[in-house]
Amino acid sequence: MLRALMGRRILRVMLILLLLPPVLAAVAGWVVAPAYLHPIRRELTPDLIREADASFALTHAGREPFDVRAPDGALLRGWKVTPPNSDGSWVLLFHGVADNRVGVTGQAEVLLRSGYGVVMMDARAHGASEGSTATYGWLERQDTRAVIDRLFQDGCLSIPLHGPGNPCPPPRHIFALGESMGAGIALESAATDPRIEAVVAEASFANLREAAYDYAGLRKYPWLGKTLLSPFAWTLLYRGARLTAIPLAEVSPAKAVGSRAFPVLLICDEKDVALPCRHTQMIYDAAHGPKQLWTVPNAYHTAALGFYPEEFKRRVLEFFGTYRSGSFPAPAHGAGRISSGAQAIRAREITERR
Repeated sequence: MLRALMGRRILRVMLILLLLPPVLAAVAGWVVAPAYLHPIRRELTPDLIREADASFALTHAGREPFDVRAPDGALLRGWKVTPPNSDGSWVLLFHGVADNRVGVTGQAEVLLRSGYGVVMMDARAHGASEGSTATYGWLERQDTRAVIDRLFQDGCLSIPLHGPGNPCPPPRHIFALGESMGAGIALESAATDPRIEAVVAEASFANLREAAYDYAGLRKYPWLGKTLLSPFAWTLLYRGARLTAIPLAEVSPAKAVGSRAFPVLLICDEKDVALPCRHTQMIYDAAHGPKQLWTVPNAYHTAALGFYPEEFKRRVLEFFGTYRSGSFPAPAHGAGRISSGAQAIRAREITERR
């Protein structure tokens, strides 16, 4: 009798220990969902603006306000920064979550020195832009389309350019570069807008569900987030979808690169625990267009430029330069198709992991 009673108690304890973590994980996902959609805003302070202007001054570039009305009416605020030797090639820069446009100033300086104009926007629900909800690419890809429309509509820039040729050239090439959340937005934007010719993406998430698994596993044990604590991801995405009326489970840079064959340079940071390299590998495996992969030794989340500045500059500028120079035709715009020129590039490119 006593042995049977002890057996039942042990069974109850084991059931509690087995069921309690998933239940708590589900509750946590439900509670966290609103914060996931409403990230902390990093204010665009006068000090940050002065730091950015100091960087722009090193390249003798000039900046001007660049405000764009999104399709849903939200006002997106940013800068258009033009170097003195611009040839009409532009790079759209996308910052990470809970950051603002100043977070990609280092990348902007690299590009400005090589004659690229840059557009630096605060993503919706970030910095000085309007909007209360971040959707990690679902709405932001339409925002990007509006930004490109505005870039073409502007025609002649208000900042005079120096040097021979047309003083106000229209955009000749449009590229994109993003980090973390911004990397995902850049990839998703390129999938829906063929005017974006090539993308550099550092530390992108593969999809929101996969990213939620990492957070459920406390950024250390993704296997735990995919198994015992997986209800965190389920309830987070479920409640997020209910709050926004957006299918957040469909937000997927990995699907984006499979829907249109555009060139990508994917960068993953070897010691990234926020979005480990398996995310970038999933994107790389799904990409149909010309693709390169650089695994940055010992680097943490979005730290490639800080750890290896010269290598970062070389890889990024060579990648964009291939398409800027017109050496190869752009990939076909149709989903799943690759032009003969793009196929030639793809055949030459080798996955690089250093």
